[in-house]
Amino acid sequence: MGLEGLTVQEIERMVWHKMDQYIRTPITAETTKNLHAGDYVYLTGTVYVARDAAHKRLMEVLGQEGAEALPFPIQDAAIYYMGPSPAREGRPIGSAGPTTASRMDKYAPRLLDLGLKAMIGKGKRSQEVIDAIVRNQAVYFAAVGGAGALLSKCIQKSTLVCYGDLGAEAVLELEVEDFPVVVVIDSQGNNLYEAAAKEYAVG
Repeated sequence: MGLEGLTVQEIERMVWHKMDQYIRTPITAETTKNLHAGDYVYLTGTVYVARDAAHKRLMEVLGQEGAEALPFPIQDAAIYYMGPSPAREGRPIGSAGPTTASRMDKYAPRLLDLGLKAMIGKGKRSQEVIDAIVRNQAVYFAAVGGAGALLSKCIQKSTLVCYGDLGAEAVLELEVEDFPVVVVIDSQGNNLYEAAAKEYAVG
């Protein structure tokens, strides 16, 4: 019996104890080279929120006007795949859990090649994305699914950047402090999910 019955989130929790690191955005290649699959990391600084509808528009902008017209600086940026709920009184944002990262797989390589350095979501990525991560010395982090209310407490400020008509899929700029994530795919292409499956497999 192996890990066939375990979810990706359960695998994350099994190995989410190997190392604590505190890093700030923007995230450079100098930073990512010291991050390894399975490391437990706390992020502080600016993180942008964009999901698939926003990514589609970003691709349209790139096709028509080029990278200079993107609504936020892509170089060394971190994008969180998240759809927030409405903010409660006195808070900058509501529940802030991750969404499935594979929905952005067809867009991610282009953004990585333009300088995007970190992505935050949940679940596996395609081989094309993994290749782009390695090519650009980037990193893919996972945030724990089902913990959106707790994650929102690490968000100090939320500002609309663009595409407000998309509602919960608009592009936001977040200021986060000690936002907990785990390195799933590091800049060398090491994959936490594959390593965990081997480490915990039995029989």
